Amino acid sequence: MNFLRKLLFPLGFIYWIVTYLRNLFYDLGFLKSYTIPMKSIVVGNLSVGGTGKTPHIEYLIRLLRDKKVATLSRGYGRTTKGFILADATVDATTIGDEPFQFFSKFKNIAVAVDGNRTNGIQQLEKLVNPEVVLLDDAFQHRKVTAGFYVLLTDYNHLFADDFILPFGNLREPSMGKKRADLIIVTKCPNDITDLAKEKIKQKLKVDVPVYFSHIVYDEMVYNANSQLRLAEMNQSKLIIAGIANPTSFIEKLKNEGDEVLIYSDHHEFSAQEIETIKARATNKIIITTEKDYMRLQGKIDDAILYYLPIKVALDNTSQFDKTILDYVG
Repeated sequence: MNFLRKLLFPLGFIYWIVTYLRNLFYDLGFLKSYTIPMKSIVVGNLSVGGTGKTPHIEYLIRLLRDKKVATLSRGYGRTTKGFILADATVDATTIGDEPFQFFSKFKNIAVAVDGNRTNGIQQLEKLVNPEVVLLDDAFQHRKVTAGFYVLLTDYNHLFADDFILPFGNLREPSMGKKRADLIIVTKCPNDITDLAKEKIKQKLKVDVPVYFSHIVYDEMVYNANSQLRLAEMNQSKLIIAGIANPTSFIEKLKNEGDEVLIYSDHHEFSAQEIETIKARATNKIIITTEKDYMRLQGKIDDAILYYLPIKVALDNTSQFDKTILDYVG
């Protein structure tokens, strides 16, 4: 793969030019953008792959619990088209796994999907009239202009160390960082030092606040009907991960005798794969990510299927929260 990417370096230059000109035309006003009329926060990244957008959006949902909040995603991997406002009839196949996760967990928000973010915003304004809209993975979606931009970058894959597609993993030149109102370095070690933070800030070369977050795993696993404490679990496990970077999730769970099945991010499980999982899970408990649970729920007996939730913890939480709340008003 690395050799192939080196061969594709010339295409990366062309892609750089195209994305640079596209952003320039939006910045200069040659390409028109719809300005979102209500308070709006984009959570996104410059790279492909998982930087932890979902738990950070959930952090914002909890922070803004006193506001009328809506989330808007494109609904990656769904089998439907157009605008959908989540209700009791939806599932992961109709709105996507991450939006369905928001809908399942937070009963006081509106959850919508639409590949056309402009139409999605207009429909939300007409049907819900939210005070705040959280836009999932819309940093490159220049057809709409939000009020506040949160840019995420993975501690182990900083955008400052990366290159444009297809030679690297960047969706656009790293100068796109200038659109961010703040940056969060995600998936940091729990014990990251102040010196390490300062070195990263120098590497990113930005004039906006930089925060650092790490993953916090729950000590319980859950399903629709019950919960189990991980530390007291004696039964062997089948660990299933269909996320971009599953290493830390697997390390959290795996003990001697446990099995692991790894799939691609947003993987849609086929009937044959479900049968394989069931066979491999004989005399085992299945533990998967919360996102994968949204796609496996109802296909595997709930008595053996559990998920491990995660949250994020930020450094300088009070300042971060104040920044967001001051914007929202």
